[in-house]
Amino acid sequence: MNDEIRAFIVKTVLDMDLGYEPGEILDDTVLGPEGLDMESLTMAELAVRVEDQFGVEFGTDEAEQLALMTIGEFVRTVADRVARTSVPGHVGQ
Repeated sequence: MNDEIRAFIVKTVLDMDLGYEPGEILDDTVLGPEGLDMESLTMAELAVRVEDQFGVEFGTDEAEQLALMTIGEFVRTVADRVARTSVPGHVGQ
């Protein structure tokens, strides 16, 4: 699942035409100012696309936290949320 999530995130970042090449987007690349330098609107768009694709949710209060994450951390966060929503009887279903 992590590979699928990572591939989707990388493809989404590339589709946003931020000027990056696939080889520049590594697991240790930070999403925010220290790496890809994604602005808050771009981060919000990425989060919405991930939410739509994988059925997870990110609160508006998480934007700053997401910007500090690396690609790898973001992938693991999404995978953890997907796993939680897949648990039978989970409130998020």
